[in-house]
Amino acid sequence: MQKPRQPGEDVRGSDVWLVMTKAYHSLLAYTARTLRESGLSDSEFRLLEALLHKGAQSIHGLSERVFLSPGSVSVAVDRLLHQGFVSRTESVEDRRMKLVALTPEGKKLIVRVFRAHREQMDTLLAEVPAKERKRLAETLKTLGKRAARESATHAE
Repeated sequence: MQKPRQPGEDVRGSDVWLVMTKAYHSLLAYTARTLRESGLSDSEFRLLEALLHKGAQSIHGLSERVFLSPGSVSVAVDRLLHQGFVSRTESVEDRRMKLVALTPEGKKLIVRVFRAHREQMDTLLAEVPAKERKRLAETLKTLGKRAARESATHAE
């Protein structure tokens, strides 16, 4: 059993990882209500959000952006296509590639759901001063980029 940390004692990387993991799972549970009410799965929400903010993309591009396998993206896109929320068309640059884009119905849905999600997160973070929120976002972005670089280096 670990002894309690003393004030001023350094926080190790493994401690930060544990805190981030717990926070991530708590945030998923917290935001689950908004997704449940929308009828979207987590994967569908992530895909529609990426299309809303980044525009039409290939399955591979979406896969990298939302951290899902290409197979999982294809299955979710098929569901969204069936519901009329996305379209799939040939790329003008490469006819072998299919691009996924929001339909007007899909855009209407994700704008509404993302607005509720944003409000939910703003409420959660309301007591955290703006400077701390900005610093947290910058720190997590730096950490994520470093981890991605290290992963790519070790994968070679």
